[in-house]
Order: sequence, then C-alpha cells, then structure tokens
Amino acid sequence: MSLRWRIAGALIIVISLTVAWNLAASYYTIQRQLDAFVGGLGRIEASNLARQLSRAYTAANGWGAVDSALLATGYLYESRSEHREGHESGDGGESDEGFHLDNVRVVIVNLDGRIVRDNFSDLETGALTRELSGQRRAIQDLGSGQTVGFVYLDVNQNFLDTESGIFLRDLLLSSIASGLFILLIAMSLAASLSRRITAPISALTQATRAIAQRDDAGLLPVTSNDELGQMSATFNQMSTALQRQRALRNRLINDVSHELNTPLTVIQLEAKALLDDLQQPDQAAQQIIQEVSMLRNLVNDLSWLAETDSGELQLRLEQTFIGPLLTSEVERWQAQAQARHISLSLEPLPPLPASELDPARIRQALGNIIHNALQHSDGGRALVAAKAAEDGFLDITVTDDGAGIDPADLPHVFERFYRADQSRSRGRGLGLDIARAILEAHGGAIAVTSEGIGKGVTVVARLPLPARI
Repeated sequence: MSLRWRIAGALIIVISLTVAWNLAASYYTIQRQLDAFVGGLGRIEASNLARQLSRAYTAANGWGAVDSALLATGYLYESRSEHREGHESGDGGESDEGFHLDNVRVVIVNLDGRIVRDNFSDLETGALTRELSGQRRAIQDLGSGQTVGFVYLDVNQNFLDTESGIFLRDLLLSSIASGLFILLIAMSLAASLSRRITAPISALTQATRAIAQRDDAGLLPVTSNDELGQMSATFNQMSTALQRQRALRNRLINDVSHELNTPLTVIQLEAKALLDDLQQPDQAAQQIIQEVSMLRNLVNDLSWLAETDSGELQLRLEQTFIGPLLTSEVERWQAQAQARHISLSLEPLPPLPASELDPARIRQALGNIIHNALQHSDGGRALVAAKAAEDGFLDITVTDDGAGIDPADLPHVFERFYRADQSRSRGRGLGLDIARAILEAHGGAIAVTSEGIGKGVTVVARLPLPARI
C-alpha cells in the first residue's frame, strides 16, 4: 500500500473513532441527564398528586372524591384501552392540567394495603396489594394530619417513556447523520491532505531517480513555507549545486586535458624535430624543459587545490613582518616584469606589526597575484602597496594598468581555469583561486575590481592584524 493511502486510512480511522466516541459519549450523557430529569419530574408530579388526593380526601371526609381528583390531574381513564386509543389518536387521554403524555398508571391504597383505586383497573377495589413500583407518596387527612393511605405514581415505569424514547431516537439518528456527514468531509480532507503530503515526496523520488540516472532532474515546485516546502527548496539547492558541480567537473576535465595536451604536443613536436635534425639540441632541450616545468607547476597546483578542497591544508604559523616579505616577492618577479617591459614597484611601506602567518603560503599567494598582473599586462606598470585598515585588517593592493576585466566577467575570476578571453596566451587559470584559499585559511579575504576592458585591474588581499592591547 502506498504512503498516500496509509496516511489517508490512518486519518480516516482516527476521525471515525473520534466521531463514534463522541456519539456514544453524547448519547450516554444525554440519556443519563434525561433520566434524571424525568425522575425529578416524576417525584414532583407524585408530590402534587398526593396533595390533590389529600385535599379531596379531607373535603369528602373519605375516598369518595378520589375519581374527581384523578380526573382533575389527568390520571382518570374510563378504560385502559380507550385511554390508549385516545392517546394514539391525539384527541384525548390527557388533561390540560397534566404535563405527562404517556399512559401513567396510578394506584391508591389505604393503610391496610387494600386497593382504593387503580386507574388502569388492573386491580380490583378492596383487594390486597402486592408490592408496587413507582413513586410512593403518603395521602393525609389535612384536618387531623394523619396518614390515611398511599398513592403509587407510574406503577408500570412508563412515565414520559414514549416522549423520552422518541427524543433519544431522534437524537441518535441526527447524531449518526451528522457523524456520517463529518466522516465524508473528513475522508475528502484526508485524501486531499495525504495527496498534498505525498505529492512533493513523489516528485522528490522521481527527481532523485533522475539524478541517479545522470539526467537533469529539474527543479521541484515550492508551494508552501512548511517542512515540505523547505524540503523541496533544499532539494532544489542541492540539485542546482550538483548540476553546477557537474558542469564545473566537465569543464575542469576539458581544461586539464587541454592544459596537459598542449605541452605534451609541444614536447612531442620538439622531440620529433630533434630526431629529424630539424631542431637544434639546445633549443629543443630548452623548450622541452619549459613545457615540463609548466606540467609540473600544473600538477602541483592541482595537488594543492585538492589538499585545500579536502580540508587538509596545514599552515605553519609564525610571527612574520609583511614588509620584508613583500620586498622579497617584488624582487623575485622583477626579471619577468622587465622581460614584458613592465615597471613593477613597491610603494614605501608604513610601520606594520608582525602577524601570525605562514610565510611560504603567503609568498605563494602574493606571487600568484603579482604573476597574474604581469601576465595580463604588456608594458605599463604594476604597483604593490600595503596599509593597515581601520577594521583591523592589513590591505595588500596590487594594481596594474593592463588589459582590465569586463564587469560581466568579474564574478568568475576566482573560478578554476576561467579565462575571460579564451584566445589569450596560455595560463593555468588557477592562481587567483589558490590565492583566495590561502588568504581565507589565514582568516582573510581577496577582492578584484576593474573599471572595464583596457583600464587595468586592482586586487586587494586582506590579512588580519594582531589585536591591539
């Protein structure tokens, strides 16, 4: 059985039991209250009838006025069958003074236990009574205050029985009809609720199956803000991230293949030219060494990025002054800057405190930033500067007036192997990503800005300074 029908079935069972319990509890409670009410009315009516009979006995100085008292209270019937016929036809059998609607039997006995009057005529006058049921009240001679007999009301235990039975039956039928109506509504609501609960789950199952089969799963509709909506939204985020990672992985494979294929092709061509005596050995060796160096650097970069992605990057922190480190790094890149006719300089540095840094990693990050500036400039100048910011960070700025970056490409500059101009000279496209990983591992950050093509690039590397005491 599917989850949808299990949920709907469970809801219907719970609602059915709740409705049945409420019906039973309500019927039982009303029945008890009605019985108590009827019993109270019976006691009141018995007391009233006893007072009427006492006045009649006192006025007649005997039992001679019993029939008139019963007639006045509505309990005197010419015969039991006639009373029943009159009651069933609705044209007799009750007095306007009496509130009862049922055939109520009244038996009057004297102190000796002999029958004075039975309004149903089931017992002969003067006969000794057996044990009688119903409400028992004493009849007194009001003149002397002595008890002269007893009256038994509702001997057959049918006081208001018909009316109460009809009321309870109608109540039960109406309650059952209401319960069935509520149950039908509950069934429709349960089916709708179960469908609403299981629809996102079914869509999620199909989408995950599509992902497992390497198909595009698409995005799930988010129609609410509850847990189901949050589940769909979270899956959409995961699906988008998976698709993005799949695209990045495919591009990474293509780019790595390209980056590996180009130097291998050059090496193969140089070796073949050397073999065919078409290339000088020293020139071929120099070209092969250059390409092998590029391959080694690419492998090292990929290995280093794998280390950072897996969270295994280890920093060897020590007290380091950034000034000497910047000076040595600028000097290291002077040869390449001169080869490209670029003026690489370091602005005079203000006094800067020592920070907890990994010098080797920071040199690698700064080297990547400076190399990136030199690689995309031909002529012109590149300027390195550093200053302490007011927010407790050290800002290292590398500015060039080279090719610049289109604003549309700025969000992608930290993506691996990304090159805004695919026709540019070869480059691994990993430098800024490596620099960012190193700076973030130190608790810092990096930002790249450019006003557009041909207007240069500014890279700001931020490192935390020690707190001032």
